[in-house]
Amino acid sequence: MATTVTSSANSGYLLTDWRPEDTQFWETDGKRIATRNLWISIPNLLLAFSVWMVWSVVVAKMPAIGFDFSVGERFWLAALPGLSGATLRIFYSFMVPIFGGRRWTAISTASLLLPALGIGFAVQNPETSYSTFLILALMCGFGGGNFASSMANIAFFYPKKTKGNALALNAGLGNLGVSVMQFVVPVVITMGVFGAIGGEPQQLSDGGQLFIQNAGFIWVPFLAVSAVAAWFGMNDIADAQSSFKEQSIIFSRKHNWIMCVLYTGTFGSFIGYAAGFPLLMKTQFPEVNVLQYAFLGPLVGALSRAATGWVSDKFGGGRVTFWCFLAMIVAVFGVLQFLPSEATPDGNFWGFFACFMALFFLTGVGNASTFQMIPSIMRQEVPRLMSNLDEAATLKQSERESAAIIAFTSAIAAYGAFFIPKMYGTSIAMTGAPNGALWAFLGFYAVCAVICWIFYSRKNAPVPC
Repeated sequence: MATTVTSSANSGYLLTDWRPEDTQFWETDGKRIATRNLWISIPNLLLAFSVWMVWSVVVAKMPAIGFDFSVGERFWLAALPGLSGATLRIFYSFMVPIFGGRRWTAISTASLLLPALGIGFAVQNPETSYSTFLILALMCGFGGGNFASSMANIAFFYPKKTKGNALALNAGLGNLGVSVMQFVVPVVITMGVFGAIGGEPQQLSDGGQLFIQNAGFIWVPFLAVSAVAAWFGMNDIADAQSSFKEQSIIFSRKHNWIMCVLYTGTFGSFIGYAAGFPLLMKTQFPEVNVLQYAFLGPLVGALSRAATGWVSDKFGGGRVTFWCFLAMIVAVFGVLQFLPSEATPDGNFWGFFACFMALFFLTGVGNASTFQMIPSIMRQEVPRLMSNLDEAATLKQSERESAAIIAFTSAIAAYGAFFIPKMYGTSIAMTGAPNGALWAFLGFYAVCAVICWIFYSRKNAPVPC
Protein backbone atom coordinates (compact mmCIF):
# COMPACT_ATOMS: atom_id res chain seq x y z
CA MET A 1 0.00 0.00 0.00
CA ALA A 2 1.27 3.46 -0.83
CA THR A 3 2.22 5.55 2.14
CA THR A 4 1.91 9.26 2.51
CA VAL A 5 5.20 10.90 3.34
CA THR A 6 4.98 13.83 5.66
CA SER A 7 6.84 17.01 4.86
CA SER A 8 9.30 16.34 7.69
CA ALA A 9 10.37 13.04 6.11
CA ASN A 10 11.97 14.98 3.29
CA SER A 11 13.07 18.04 5.22
CA GLY A 12 16.38 19.68 4.41
CA TYR A 13 18.32 19.38 1.18
CA LEU A 14 18.56 15.57 1.04
CA LEU A 15 15.42 13.68 -0.06
CA THR A 16 15.62 10.37 1.77
CA ASP A 17 12.33 8.99 0.41
CA TRP A 18 11.66 9.71 -3.25
CA ARG A 19 8.94 7.73 -5.07
CA PRO A 20 7.68 9.70 -8.09
CA GLU A 21 5.87 6.65 -9.55
CA ASP A 22 3.71 6.49 -6.39
CA THR A 23 0.68 8.59 -7.40
CA GLN A 24 -0.24 9.57 -3.85
CA PHE A 25 3.31 10.60 -3.01
CA TRP A 26 3.64 12.51 -6.28
CA GLU A 27 0.47 14.53 -5.83
CA THR A 28 1.05 15.16 -2.11
CA ASP A 29 4.71 16.14 -2.08
CA GLY A 30 6.68 15.00 -5.11
CA LYS A 31 5.30 17.23 -7.83
CA ARG A 32 5.89 20.41 -5.82
CA ILE A 33 9.50 19.50 -5.03
CA ALA A 34 10.26 18.36 -8.56
CA THR A 35 8.79 21.53 -10.04
CA ARG A 36 10.91 23.73 -7.78
CA ASN A 37 14.07 21.87 -8.75
CA LEU A 38 13.19 22.05 -12.44
CA TRP A 39 12.61 25.81 -12.43
CA ILE A 40 15.88 26.46 -10.62
CA SER A 41 17.70 24.08 -12.96
CA ILE A 42 16.45 25.82 -16.11
CA PRO A 43 18.09 29.26 -15.63
CA ASN A 44 21.33 27.59 -14.52
CA LEU A 45 21.35 25.55 -17.71
CA LEU A 46 20.38 28.55 -19.83
CA LEU A 47 23.39 30.48 -18.54
CA ALA A 48 25.63 27.45 -19.16
CA PHE A 49 24.61 27.41 -22.82
CA SER A 50 25.10 31.18 -23.06
CA VAL A 51 28.69 30.99 -21.87
CA TRP A 52 29.39 27.82 -23.86
CA MET A 53 28.40 29.37 -27.19
CA VAL A 54 29.55 32.98 -26.63
CA TRP A 55 32.48 32.57 -29.02
CA SER A 56 30.06 32.08 -31.93
CA VAL A 57 29.35 35.83 -31.68
CA VAL A 58 32.69 37.11 -30.38
CA VAL A 59 34.65 35.67 -33.32
CA ALA A 60 32.53 37.63 -35.78
CA LYS A 61 33.58 40.92 -34.13
CA MET A 62 37.26 40.21 -33.40
CA PRO A 63 38.67 41.62 -36.67
CA ALA A 64 36.86 44.91 -36.06
CA ILE A 65 38.74 45.48 -32.79
CA GLY A 66 42.18 44.59 -34.11
CA PHE A 67 42.45 40.81 -33.62
CA ASP A 68 43.08 39.96 -37.26
CA PHE A 69 42.95 36.18 -37.09
CA SER A 70 42.32 34.13 -40.23
CA VAL A 71 38.93 32.58 -41.02
CA GLY A 72 40.35 29.18 -40.09
CA GLU A 73 41.65 30.45 -36.75
CA ARG A 74 38.28 31.99 -35.95
CA PHE A 75 36.45 28.77 -36.84
CA TRP A 76 38.78 27.05 -34.35
CA LEU A 77 37.75 29.51 -31.63
CA ALA A 78 34.08 28.85 -32.44
CA ALA A 79 34.65 25.08 -32.45
CA LEU A 80 36.90 24.49 -29.43
CA PRO A 81 34.21 25.12 -26.77
CA GLY A 82 32.31 22.29 -28.41
CA LEU A 83 35.30 19.97 -28.17
CA SER A 84 35.99 20.70 -24.50
CA GLY A 85 32.29 20.82 -23.59
CA ALA A 86 31.63 17.43 -25.12
CA THR A 87 34.65 15.90 -23.42
CA LEU A 88 33.68 17.36 -20.05
CA ARG A 89 30.17 15.97 -20.46
CA ILE A 90 31.59 12.46 -20.36
CA PHE A 91 32.83 13.16 -16.83
CA TYR A 92 29.88 15.36 -15.82
CA SER A 93 27.54 12.50 -16.82
CA PHE A 94 28.42 10.65 -13.62
CA MET A 95 28.70 13.56 -11.18
CA VAL A 96 25.11 13.89 -9.95
CA PRO A 97 24.89 10.41 -8.37
CA ILE A 98 28.33 10.95 -6.83
CA PHE A 99 28.06 14.53 -5.52
CA GLY A 100 24.29 15.20 -5.60
CA GLY A 101 22.32 17.34 -8.03
CA ARG A 102 22.09 20.38 -5.78
CA ARG A 103 25.80 20.55 -4.99
CA TRP A 104 26.94 19.85 -8.52
CA THR A 105 24.55 22.36 -10.13
CA ALA A 106 25.80 25.12 -7.83
CA ILE A 107 29.49 24.25 -8.27
CA SER A 108 29.33 23.80 -12.04
CA THR A 109 27.45 27.08 -12.52
CA ALA A 110 29.96 28.96 -10.35
CA SER A 111 32.81 27.56 -12.47
CA LEU A 112 31.48 29.53 -15.45
CA LEU A 113 32.60 32.73 -13.77
CA LEU A 114 36.17 31.89 -14.83
CA PRO A 115 35.71 32.05 -18.63
CA ALA A 116 33.16 34.87 -18.37
CA LEU A 117 35.59 37.08 -16.48
CA GLY A 118 38.53 35.86 -18.57
CA ILE A 119 36.96 36.87 -21.87
CA GLY A 120 36.03 40.28 -20.47
CA PHE A 121 39.62 41.06 -19.52
CA ALA A 122 41.34 39.39 -22.51
CA VAL A 123 39.55 41.31 -25.28
CA GLN A 124 40.48 44.64 -23.66
CA ASN A 125 44.19 43.95 -24.15
CA PRO A 126 45.26 44.22 -27.82
CA GLU A 127 48.40 42.23 -26.96
CA THR A 128 46.41 39.16 -25.88
CA SER A 129 47.80 36.16 -27.74
CA TYR A 130 45.85 33.73 -29.87
CA SER A 131 46.86 30.92 -27.50
CA THR A 132 45.21 32.79 -24.60
CA PHE A 133 41.99 32.99 -26.58
CA LEU A 134 42.26 29.27 -27.33
CA ILE A 135 42.48 28.53 -23.59
CA LEU A 136 39.47 30.73 -22.86
CA ALA A 137 37.52 29.01 -25.64
CA LEU A 138 38.33 25.64 -24.09
CA MET A 139 37.23 26.91 -20.66
CA CYS A 140 33.84 27.90 -22.08
CA GLY A 141 33.34 24.15 -22.44
CA PHE A 142 32.50 24.13 -18.71
CA GLY A 143 29.08 25.35 -19.85
CA GLY A 144 28.73 22.49 -22.30
CA GLY A 145 29.54 19.96 -19.62
CA ASN A 146 26.70 21.23 -17.43
CA PHE A 147 24.02 19.89 -19.73
CA ALA A 148 24.87 16.25 -19.02
CA SER A 149 24.67 16.62 -15.26
CA SER A 150 21.56 18.82 -15.44
CA MET A 151 19.60 16.33 -17.53
CA ALA A 152 20.68 13.37 -15.40
CA ASN A 153 19.56 15.26 -12.31
CA ILE A 154 16.10 16.21 -13.59
CA ALA A 155 15.53 12.66 -14.89
CA PHE A 156 15.55 11.40 -11.28
CA PHE A 157 12.77 13.76 -10.18
CA TYR A 158 9.90 12.85 -12.53
CA PRO A 159 7.67 9.82 -13.14
CA LYS A 160 7.70 8.10 -16.52
CA LYS A 161 4.42 9.64 -17.67
CA THR A 162 5.79 13.20 -17.45
CA LYS A 163 9.54 12.59 -17.73
CA GLY A 164 9.67 13.34 -21.46
CA ASN A 165 8.00 16.71 -21.02
CA ALA A 166 10.11 17.64 -17.98
CA LEU A 167 13.35 16.79 -19.80
CA ALA A 168 12.14 18.70 -22.86
CA LEU A 169 11.44 21.78 -20.74
CA ASN A 170 14.80 21.62 -18.97
CA ALA A 171 16.73 21.04 -22.17
CA GLY A 172 14.63 23.26 -24.43
CA LEU A 173 14.59 26.32 -22.19
CA GLY A 174 18.22 25.61 -21.31
CA ASN A 175 19.11 25.48 -25.02
CA LEU A 176 17.43 28.87 -25.24
CA GLY A 177 20.62 30.23 -23.69
CA VAL A 178 22.27 30.07 -27.13
CA SER A 179 19.60 32.30 -28.63
CA VAL A 180 19.55 34.59 -25.60
CA MET A 181 23.31 35.00 -25.91
CA GLN A 182 23.20 35.64 -29.66
CA PHE A 183 20.52 38.30 -29.06
CA VAL A 184 21.93 39.92 -25.91
CA VAL A 185 25.65 40.07 -26.74
CA PRO A 186 25.31 42.13 -29.96
CA VAL A 187 23.29 44.66 -27.92
CA VAL A 188 25.44 44.91 -24.78
CA ILE A 189 28.73 45.25 -26.69
CA THR A 190 27.46 48.56 -28.06
CA MET A 191 27.13 50.25 -24.66
CA GLY A 192 29.01 50.74 -21.38
CA VAL A 193 26.72 48.54 -19.31
CA PHE A 194 29.05 48.48 -16.30
CA GLY A 195 30.39 52.02 -16.55
CA ALA A 196 33.98 52.62 -15.55
CA ILE A 197 34.13 49.24 -13.79
CA GLY A 198 33.65 47.46 -17.12
CA GLY A 199 36.64 49.10 -18.82
CA GLU A 200 37.16 51.38 -21.82
CA PRO A 201 35.58 50.69 -25.22
CA GLN A 202 37.54 49.46 -28.24
CA GLN A 203 37.83 52.06 -30.98
CA LEU A 204 36.84 51.08 -34.52
CA SER A 205 38.38 52.32 -37.77
CA ASP A 206 35.13 54.06 -38.75
CA GLY A 207 35.12 56.12 -35.55
CA GLY A 208 32.66 53.90 -33.69
CA GLN A 209 33.30 51.95 -30.53
CA LEU A 210 32.47 48.57 -29.03
CA PHE A 211 32.54 47.12 -25.52
CA ILE A 212 33.41 43.52 -26.51
CA GLN A 213 34.29 42.78 -22.86
CA ASN A 214 30.57 42.85 -22.08
CA ALA A 215 30.22 39.57 -24.03
CA GLY A 216 31.79 37.97 -20.96
CA PHE A 217 31.00 40.37 -18.13
CA ILE A 218 27.24 40.46 -18.77
CA TRP A 219 26.82 36.92 -17.45
CA VAL A 220 28.75 37.37 -14.20
CA PRO A 221 25.95 38.70 -11.93
CA PHE A 222 23.44 36.19 -13.27
CA LEU A 223 25.83 33.29 -12.77
CA ALA A 224 26.46 34.32 -9.16
CA VAL A 225 22.74 34.58 -8.35
CA SER A 226 21.88 31.30 -10.08
CA ALA A 227 24.65 29.37 -8.31
CA VAL A 228 23.40 30.63 -4.94
CA ALA A 229 19.79 29.75 -5.87
CA ALA A 230 20.87 26.21 -6.76
CA TRP A 231 22.77 25.75 -3.52
CA PHE A 232 19.91 26.91 -1.30
CA GLY A 233 16.86 25.97 -3.39
CA MET A 234 17.51 22.57 -4.94
CA ASN A 235 17.65 19.05 -3.49
CA ASP A 236 19.81 15.94 -3.57
CA ILE A 237 18.07 12.56 -3.87
CA ALA A 238 19.45 9.81 -1.66
CA ASP A 239 18.24 6.98 -3.93
CA ALA A 240 20.02 8.58 -6.89
CA GLN A 241 23.41 8.19 -5.26
CA SER A 242 25.67 5.61 -6.85
CA SER A 243 29.32 5.15 -7.64
CA PHE A 244 30.91 5.40 -11.05
CA LYS A 245 31.32 1.62 -11.05
CA GLU A 246 27.57 1.14 -10.57
CA GLN A 247 26.78 3.57 -13.37
CA SER A 248 29.39 2.17 -15.75
CA ILE A 249 27.11 -0.77 -16.56
CA ILE A 250 25.67 1.42 -19.33
CA PHE A 251 28.83 0.86 -21.38
CA SER A 252 27.74 -2.74 -21.85
CA ARG A 253 24.26 -1.73 -23.01
CA LYS A 254 23.88 -1.88 -26.79
CA HIS A 255 21.15 0.73 -26.84
CA ASN A 256 23.35 3.24 -25.04
CA TRP A 257 25.59 3.33 -28.11
CA ILE A 258 22.72 3.32 -30.59
CA MET A 259 21.12 6.28 -28.83
CA CYS A 260 24.49 8.08 -28.88
CA VAL A 261 24.31 7.99 -32.68
CA LEU A 262 20.70 9.18 -32.84
CA TYR A 263 21.19 11.96 -30.31
CA THR A 264 24.27 13.14 -32.17
CA GLY A 265 21.98 13.52 -35.18
CA THR A 266 19.56 15.71 -33.26
CA PHE A 267 21.30 17.58 -30.45
CA GLY A 268 24.71 17.37 -32.10
CA SER A 269 23.17 19.09 -35.11
CA PHE A 270 21.43 21.73 -33.00
CA ILE A 271 24.49 22.78 -31.05
CA GLY A 272 26.84 22.48 -34.03
CA TYR A 273 24.62 24.58 -36.25
CA ALA A 274 24.22 27.13 -33.45
CA ALA A 275 28.00 27.38 -33.00
CA GLY A 276 28.72 27.76 -36.71
CA PHE A 277 25.64 29.63 -37.97
CA PRO A 278 26.84 33.25 -37.52
CA LEU A 279 30.22 32.65 -39.12
CA LEU A 280 28.74 30.48 -41.90
CA MET A 281 26.32 33.27 -42.81
CA LYS A 282 29.12 35.82 -42.62
CA THR A 283 31.31 33.88 -45.06
CA GLN A 284 28.53 32.99 -47.52
CA PHE A 285 26.49 36.21 -47.41
CA PRO A 286 28.98 38.93 -46.38
CA GLU A 287 26.58 41.73 -47.30
CA VAL A 288 24.08 40.61 -44.65
CA ASN A 289 24.24 41.84 -41.03
CA VAL A 290 24.24 38.27 -39.72
CA LEU A 291 24.02 39.13 -36.01
CA GLN A 292 20.53 40.50 -36.63
CA TYR A 293 19.38 37.00 -37.54
CA ALA A 294 21.77 34.50 -35.95
CA PHE A 295 19.84 34.22 -32.66
CA LEU A 296 16.66 33.11 -34.43
CA GLY A 297 17.98 29.64 -35.30
CA PRO A 298 18.80 28.57 -31.74
CA LEU A 299 15.60 30.27 -30.56
CA VAL A 300 13.48 28.16 -32.90
CA GLY A 301 15.36 24.98 -31.96
CA ALA A 302 15.12 25.60 -28.22
CA LEU A 303 11.42 26.51 -28.27
CA SER A 304 10.50 23.56 -30.48
CA ARG A 305 12.27 21.26 -28.03
CA ALA A 306 10.53 22.75 -25.02
CA ALA A 307 7.12 22.77 -26.69
CA THR A 308 7.05 19.31 -28.30
CA GLY A 309 8.02 16.92 -25.53
CA TRP A 310 4.36 15.98 -25.16
CA VAL A 311 4.24 14.85 -28.81
CA SER A 312 6.69 12.04 -28.11
CA ASP A 313 4.95 11.16 -24.84
CA LYS A 314 1.74 10.72 -26.86
CA PHE A 315 2.89 9.22 -30.18
CA GLY A 316 6.17 7.54 -29.25
CA GLY A 317 9.68 8.91 -29.38
CA GLY A 318 10.95 6.41 -31.94
CA ARG A 319 8.29 7.30 -34.48
CA VAL A 320 8.80 11.05 -34.03
CA THR A 321 12.59 10.72 -34.26
CA PHE A 322 12.38 8.72 -37.50
CA TRP A 323 10.23 11.34 -39.25
CA CYS A 324 12.46 14.13 -37.96
CA PHE A 325 15.49 12.61 -39.66
CA LEU A 326 13.65 12.27 -42.95
CA ALA A 327 12.58 15.91 -42.79
CA MET A 328 16.12 17.01 -41.87
CA ILE A 329 17.43 15.34 -45.05
CA VAL A 330 15.01 17.46 -47.07
CA ALA A 331 15.97 20.64 -45.18
CA VAL A 332 19.72 20.16 -45.72
CA PHE A 333 19.12 19.54 -49.41
CA GLY A 334 17.20 22.82 -49.47
CA VAL A 335 20.11 24.68 -47.85
CA LEU A 336 22.43 23.38 -50.58
CA GLN A 337 20.18 24.78 -53.31
CA PHE A 338 20.37 28.34 -51.97
CA LEU A 339 24.10 28.68 -51.30
CA PRO A 340 26.21 30.86 -53.62
CA SER A 341 27.36 28.88 -56.68
CA GLU A 342 28.70 29.43 -60.19
CA ALA A 343 25.15 29.63 -61.52
CA THR A 344 23.99 32.01 -58.75
CA PRO A 345 27.09 33.79 -57.36
CA ASP A 346 25.08 35.72 -54.77
CA GLY A 347 22.99 32.76 -53.66
CA ASN A 348 19.60 33.28 -52.07
CA PHE A 349 19.91 34.35 -48.44
CA TRP A 350 16.24 34.08 -47.56
CA GLY A 351 15.91 30.60 -49.05
CA PHE A 352 19.05 29.55 -47.19
CA PHE A 353 17.75 31.11 -43.98
CA ALA A 354 14.30 29.50 -44.24
CA CYS A 355 15.78 26.04 -44.74
CA PHE A 356 18.07 26.53 -41.75
CA MET A 357 15.11 27.60 -39.62
CA ALA A 358 13.41 24.35 -40.60
CA LEU A 359 16.58 22.47 -39.61
CA PHE A 360 16.72 24.17 -36.22
CA PHE A 361 13.03 23.41 -35.63
CA LEU A 362 13.48 19.74 -36.50
CA THR A 363 16.56 19.34 -34.32
CA GLY A 364 14.52 20.67 -31.40
CA VAL A 365 11.70 18.19 -31.96
CA GLY A 366 14.23 15.40 -32.37
CA ASN A 367 16.08 16.42 -29.23
CA ALA A 368 12.91 15.97 -27.21
CA SER A 369 11.92 12.70 -28.87
CA THR A 370 15.30 10.97 -28.46
CA PHE A 371 15.41 11.73 -24.75
CA GLN A 372 11.87 10.46 -24.38
CA MET A 373 12.99 7.19 -25.97
CA ILE A 374 15.72 6.35 -23.46
CA PRO A 375 13.60 5.70 -20.33
CA SER A 376 11.16 3.70 -22.44
CA ILE A 377 13.94 1.57 -23.88
CA MET A 378 15.50 0.83 -20.50
CA ARG A 379 12.12 0.00 -18.93
CA GLN A 380 11.96 -2.81 -21.51
CA GLU A 381 15.62 -3.82 -21.50
CA VAL A 382 16.46 -3.99 -17.77
CA PRO A 383 13.80 -6.68 -16.94
CA ARG A 384 15.17 -8.75 -19.83
CA LEU A 385 18.83 -8.28 -18.95
CA MET A 386 18.46 -8.49 -15.14
CA SER A 387 15.60 -10.92 -14.63
CA ASN A 388 16.79 -11.73 -11.12
CA LEU A 389 15.63 -8.35 -9.77
CA ASP A 390 12.23 -7.84 -8.17
CA GLU A 391 9.84 -5.19 -9.48
CA ALA A 392 11.03 -2.38 -7.21
CA ALA A 393 14.71 -3.08 -7.87
CA THR A 394 14.06 -3.32 -11.60
CA LEU A 395 12.38 0.08 -11.60
CA LYS A 396 15.22 1.64 -9.63
CA GLN A 397 17.85 0.09 -11.90
CA SER A 398 16.09 1.23 -15.07
CA GLU A 399 15.80 4.77 -13.70
CA ARG A 400 19.48 4.80 -12.73
CA GLU A 401 20.58 3.51 -16.14
CA SER A 402 18.23 5.87 -17.99
CA ALA A 403 19.67 8.89 -16.21
CA ALA A 404 23.24 7.78 -16.90
CA ILE A 405 22.50 7.08 -20.58
CA ILE A 406 20.75 10.42 -21.00
CA ALA A 407 23.82 12.15 -19.63
CA PHE A 408 26.33 10.07 -21.58
CA THR A 409 24.54 10.37 -24.92
CA SER A 410 24.45 14.14 -24.41
CA ALA A 411 28.22 14.03 -23.94
CA ILE A 412 28.87 12.21 -27.20
CA ALA A 413 26.37 14.35 -29.13
CA ALA A 414 27.97 17.56 -27.91
CA TYR A 415 30.97 16.87 -30.14
CA GLY A 416 28.70 18.24 -32.86
CA ALA A 417 29.53 21.70 -31.50
CA PHE A 418 33.13 21.02 -32.54
CA PHE A 419 32.80 18.97 -35.69
CA ILE A 420 30.15 21.01 -37.51
CA PRO A 421 32.00 24.38 -37.38
CA LYS A 422 35.30 22.58 -38.05
CA MET A 423 33.83 20.75 -41.06
CA TYR A 424 32.55 24.05 -42.42
CA GLY A 425 36.03 25.51 -42.08
CA THR A 426 37.71 22.47 -43.65
CA SER A 427 35.26 22.35 -46.55
CA ILE A 428 35.71 26.08 -47.24
CA ALA A 429 39.51 25.74 -47.04
CA MET A 430 39.56 22.79 -49.46
CA THR A 431 36.86 23.76 -51.94
CA GLY A 432 35.96 27.39 -51.24
CA ALA A 433 32.44 26.44 -50.13
CA PRO A 434 30.71 24.59 -47.25
CA ASN A 435 28.80 22.24 -49.58
CA GLY A 436 30.97 19.22 -48.82
CA ALA A 437 30.22 19.47 -45.12
CA LEU A 438 26.49 19.79 -45.72
CA TRP A 439 26.41 16.72 -47.99
CA ALA A 440 28.16 14.79 -45.21
CA PHE A 441 25.49 15.90 -42.72
CA LEU A 442 22.73 14.81 -45.12
CA GLY A 443 24.30 11.36 -45.46
CA PHE A 444 24.58 11.01 -41.69
CA TYR A 445 20.87 11.80 -41.24
CA ALA A 446 20.04 9.05 -43.72
CA VAL A 447 22.06 6.59 -41.62
CA CYS A 448 20.28 7.77 -38.45
CA ALA A 449 16.86 7.32 -40.06
CA VAL A 450 17.69 3.73 -41.03
CA ILE A 451 19.00 2.90 -37.54
CA CYS A 452 15.93 4.39 -35.87
CA TRP A 453 13.60 2.48 -38.18
CA ILE A 454 15.36 -0.87 -37.67
CA PHE A 455 15.51 -0.78 -33.88
CA TYR A 456 12.64 1.40 -32.67
CA SER A 457 10.00 2.68 -35.09
CA ARG A 458 9.12 -0.11 -37.54
CA LYS A 459 6.43 -2.68 -36.98
CA ASN A 460 7.77 -5.51 -34.79
CA ALA A 461 10.87 -3.47 -33.88
CA PRO A 462 13.09 -5.13 -31.21
CA VAL A 463 12.42 -2.31 -28.75
CA PRO A 464 9.35 -0.34 -29.87
CA CYS A 465 9.11 3.11 -28.37
